[in-house]
Amino acid sequence: MFFKKLAAVVCATLVCGSVYAGEGLIKVKSAHSVDDTANKLESVLKSKGMNVFGRVNHAAGAEKAGLELKPTEVVIFGNPKVGTPLMQCTRTVAIDLPQKALVWEDDDGQVWLAYNDPAYLAQRHGIEGCDEVLKKVSGALGKFAAAATS
Repeated sequence: MFFKKLAAVVCATLVCGSVYAGEGLIKVKSAHSVDDTANKLESVLKSKGMNVFGRVNHAAGAEKAGLELKPTEVVIFGNPKVGTPLMQCTRTVAIDLPQKALVWEDDDGQVWLAYNDPAYLAQRHGIEGCDEVLKKVSGALGKFAAAATS
């Protein structure tokens, strides 16, 4: 029941036609390039008091290795005010924190932003008693994604 409510919150937060969930990821179509989407995400995260720990440009790494990869970046971010209560519920969730957002261009040129579905993390780690925190995380991630992709 909780997971259905959590999915409804995510869907209500975003334009459901451009949001896809599967395999523990929520994927949102972006109207921007990978770089612009990642920049917008980083900007909105900082404006909301989130710590941005870094960005990983996988395409640049591939190029240094003499390989090709379409634009692919990961933004790493978090806030101990939110992450700590989750870890207090179930310590193993720390392996999935801080949060990460993947921004990439697919083979058709469409740019996507994806992040771990909090319901998946709850299921993966057996998180109990943190429904309000998970709901807050889900809503915030949905808003961050919408701001970065629209």
